[in-house]
Amino acid sequence: MSGATTRRQLLHAGAGLGGWLLLRPAQAADQLEEAIRAWTGGAPVQTGRVKLDIAPLVDNGNTVPLAVQVDSPMTAADHVVAIAVFNQKNPQPDVVRFTLGPRAGRASVATRMRLATTQKLSAVARMSDGSYWQHTIEVIVTLAACLEELE
Repeated sequence: MSGATTRRQLLHAGAGLGGWLLLRPAQAADQLEEAIRAWTGGAPVQTGRVKLDIAPLVDNGNTVPLAVQVDSPMTAADHVVAIAVFNQKNPQPDVVRFTLGPRAGRASVATRMRLATTQKLSAVARMSDGSYWQHTIEVIVTLAACLEELE
């Protein structure tokens, strides 16, 4: 009888793990969307004007360069107020936030980040007229970082 119980427990554990694996991507997508929604205050976010420049395939997630450019004349009447970068599966969804103004000259920022695993990244720009624009890209990571904090 103990062999049947062990098999039954194994089947239950396997089913539970399968369900968890199906729900985890949805939770990660929700984490990304929720972080963006919190930063924008729920305002609508349009696609365009922002270009997130990062390699689509990353060999090592420990230090990944990224740059963000926003199409803006950067004048007093029309400029980028802020740029934020969000990730889908790292322990913290907020990567970085930059504050800009018309005196910046151009709306372009660069930094490095760690990537825990293959995931989506979004760069969102807040414009002086109150609108929000974004660019989302999926990055494949072959050697992950931040693993100790994922669970």
